[in-house]
Amino acid sequence: MNKIIAIVGMCGSGKSIACDVLKDSGWYYIRFGQITIDTLKKQGMEITPENEKEMREGLREKHGMGAFALLSIDKIEEKIKTTNIVIDGLYSWSEYKILKERFNNNLTIVCIHASPGTRYSRLEKREIKDDDREKRMRPLTKEQAKARDYAEIENIEKGGPIAMSDIMIVNESSGEELKKQIKEISR
Repeated sequence: MNKIIAIVGMCGSGKSIACDVLKDSGWYYIRFGQITIDTLKKQGMEITPENEKEMREGLREKHGMGAFALLSIDKIEEKIKTTNIVIDGLYSWSEYKILKERFNNNLTIVCIHASPGTRYSRLEKREIKDDDREKRMRPLTKEQAKARDYAEIENIEKGGPIAMSDIMIVNESSGEELKKQIKEISR
């Protein structure tokens, strides 16, 4: 069976860079957060950090803490038959358990870690790309980033998958070093 790598970490740690390396290597990309963006668009709501937080928490209230894994499981099961998969945005402990139970040894959890100071600085300097329909690479103020950190840790069990990751990459330096490390683990 093909492999699944789920990238975990806090906002601004380098998850998108890691996912892009795998996508560029031919891995099929599934972004759990895209469900939030698509649902906001369907409901005609503006895509803002505040609306995203409300929608993420609302989806979890409706479907349980494993919502994004449950809402993506059919696509994962279909794609794993033919290709390797990278999952961006595995956040909750429930999502972790659902995926671990279903895919067990085919699933590797890779945590990208960076200190809050490093992450907040990166997030403040981010620029929106015109072609970024996914809204995954947009700036956040230090206050927005800190509020998101607290909400994700307190409300959506984000610490569990980070603590149980199979591989931990510390990303305090350049994006090039991170890319090199991701290429090494994807072999």
